[in-house]
Amino acid sequence: MKSALVLFSHGARDPEWSVPFRNIQRRIAARCPELAVELAFLELAPPTLADAVEKLAAAGHARITVAPLFMAPGGHLKRDLPRLLDELRGRHPGVVLELLPAIGDVEAVLDAISDWLVEMSRR
Repeated sequence: MKSALVLFSHGARDPEWSVPFRNIQRRIAARCPELAVELAFLELAPPTLADAVEKLAAAGHARITVAPLFMAPGGHLKRDLPRLLDELRGRHPGVVLELLPAIGDVEAVLDAISDWLVEMSRR
């Protein structure tokens, strides 16, 4: 089964805002070249989640993992994203759409941020 990953974030009008997310996308692609990695944004910037899923499904990806790059599960992750995923599952019944937790809920990420902040404070 061909798998893919969608990095999902809020979006902003300023194109520089997406640079860190594009850097994450490039790093993942370099570490795992066989994994298709797309970016998608909730609003204000293309592509949308629907655009990314459509592209991946058309390319034959039957399992797509959505990684919300949000620090906390606020309204967008509690209401908007589940609605979007339900719509996409209806449009692509042959595709498994898996949702990861908000990146800020991942212990390893919180540990990495904390470790870096401690290191920087000791300089």
